[in-house]
Amino acid sequence: MLRNVIAVFISLMVFSHLASSGERTGAAVRAEELTRSIPARGGQDLTGSQFAQYVSKMNPQGREQAIRDQIFKGNLPEFLRKLVPVELHYDSPSGKNITATIFVTPDYLAIGSDADFLRIPMSLPTATAIADRFGFILPTKKIVDAIYLQSRHHLVPQPLPAGPQMRSTTWYWTHNQMVEKQAHSLGVRLGELVSGDKKDLVITNRLAFNVGRVAIYGWHRGPGQPIQPLSTVHGINYADYSHGIRLISDMALIAGQLRPIRDILRDASAAKVLSDEGPISLDYLNHRDGVE
Repeated sequence: MLRNVIAVFISLMVFSHLASSGERTGAAVRAEELTRSIPARGGQDLTGSQFAQYVSKMNPQGREQAIRDQIFKGNLPEFLRKLVPVELHYDSPSGKNITATIFVTPDYLAIGSDADFLRIPMSLPTATAIADRFGFILPTKKIVDAIYLQSRHHLVPQPLPAGPQMRSTTWYWTHNQMVEKQAHSLGVRLGELVSGDKKDLVITNRLAFNVGRVAIYGWHRGPGQPIQPLSTVHGINYADYSHGIRLISDMALIAGQLRPIRDILRDASAAKVLSDEGPISLDYLNHRDGVE
């Protein structure tokens, strides 16, 4: 384990040097070290459209289990394994500037192949289980904003009418096709950083006081213009077509050092570089029961 951490650190230090000189192609290959814990996708794994058909008759609990099973075994597109760097900054009252570089999936979590994938909404327990398994974390509100500002492509949100069908697999697939059509019209290439296509499940101190809930934020129309303000109105098991899971590597570069994001978020002197709330406690993630 220590050897792997050291190898990642060396790779990221090389990444930082190359990125500063504009050589992002070589750097991106090294950043892939952070996704090595994700199993390789099997040649016979379900495509996105096949998965949508497979879970179409399942109840929400069965679908959530199927999502875990598929992603745990590595059934996600190759392009999502190529993390993209995003920089965040904070100017402290003392005048000290703190800069952190995080590494994020270029789009929202999906099931399937590069040629046929489904951006898949899921409950908070499913999302955190996947993030924990592979060494990732969900974003903060500040991270979501930074990703939007630094995205190569800004998709226009495409809301569907409200109603019970929002949680159906049919609408998951329908909205995914709408996003794909827009992405193709904009010339988006797989692996380029995109945003605007989904709301984010986020981490926030609000959940410490609203145990059993999920926090949702984003779906930007433009800089500083999210459709969804930070909300904890829904229960922890709620998911609908508009939700997306952006995975953030739990290792970030800050002050020239590789540190776990969880540690940075607990550090009162550094947390504000990643969170506009200051330090964030993630103890609430140990409470996985909630209401719809």
